[in-house]
Order: sequence, then C-alpha cells, then structure tokens
Amino acid sequence: MRLDIANIRKDYKLQSLNESDCANNPFDQFEKWWQQAIHSEIEEVNAMTLATATKTGLPSARIVLLKDYSKDGFVFFTNYNSHKGHELAENPHAALVFFWKELERQIRIEGIVEKASVEESDTYFQQRPEGSRIGAWASPQSRIIKNREELELAVQKFTQQYEGGFIPRPDFWGGYCVKPVMMEFWQGRSNRLHDRIQYNLQANGSWEKVRLAP
Repeated sequence: MRLDIANIRKDYKLQSLNESDCANNPFDQFEKWWQQAIHSEIEEVNAMTLATATKTGLPSARIVLLKDYSKDGFVFFTNYNSHKGHELAENPHAALVFFWKELERQIRIEGIVEKASVEESDTYFQQRPEGSRIGAWASPQSRIIKNREELELAVQKFTQQYEGGFIPRPDFWGGYCVKPVMMEFWQGRSNRLHDRIQYNLQANGSWEKVRLAP
C-alpha cells in the first residue's frame, strides 16, 4: 500500500444532520442545501457525477452540469448519440452525486431517466453561448476522430454555415431528466461517523425518511 495515499485524510467537523432538521420530502431538503451551497460561493456548484450503465450492468461515470431541478427531477443536457446517451437509451436508470467539500456534504440521487421535452431543450439551447451551440453541431461526441484538426474544421464549417443567423438545436442534442426514487443527504462528521439521511419513494407517492449507518 502506498502510504503517501493511504495517509491522506480529513476529519469532518463543520455541521451535523438530524432527522428533525430535514424536510419531509427530499426536494425541499435539496432546495435548502442548494441555497446554502449557492450562498457559500462554491465553484461550479452545479457539477455532479452522472453514473449510467449498459443493459448488462456495465457502469460508466462522468461529470455533467445540473441545469434545472424541480419536483419533477434533475435536468442535464448532452448529445443523445454520446456514450451516456446510448447507455440511457438501453437502460434508462441513472445515479447522480453532488459533492460540496466546502460544506462537507454529499447528495446521492438514484432514479429513472426520461428525455426532456423538445420545448425545454430548444429553450435551453438558445440560452447557450454561440460557441457552445456551434460546438454541439461540430462534435460527434464520444466517437473516435483522427485528430484535433478534424474537430476544428467542423467548427469552422458550422460557424460559416450559421454566421449571423439563427442556430437551430440539433435533433441529436437535448435534455434528460432524472426522476428520483431515492435521495440521500450526507453530512461529514468526525471519525467517519457521518450523518446519512435517506428518502425512499413509496408506492403511494410518499417519501419514507430513514437514517443510515455511516
């Protein structure tokens, strides 16, 4: 064992999390923690790990950016033909993780994934910077390309094609919404005895709130 890695550790002491402090449903609890994270000026507070899997259960994970949330779920945008897009097409289940080290907090979300509406995807696409809209057209995301020049030539092509005009959303690009069936709120505590409050969706649509051992 490499001791220079094994000896890296941090004792968490900032806050605690009790059942009585948590909202009755996870969306209200997320809103509470989200606002606290925003006010803490965490850099890229909306960065989250997205884990997907093939239909045979082979997992993969990457960082994506949360772009909207509500009681309907958590929304991100990507190329539907990307690696994660293909996995979600054959296995529409995913997990999300937020880690806000400044607050010693983590949120885990597991749920079923659906594509966002055409209207929602169109609206968000037009809010993106022009370079990002061109990039969505130019990049065959997750596919093998010969070199960087191939990508840059594609950017030039679409920049010229849409110069000074409206840039439509590609039909292969849009949003996904993760609809939670489980949400867990983790507050770091000393000696690795962390607080973990989990919400589980019940058959009647209500949420069960439980404490998990660290």
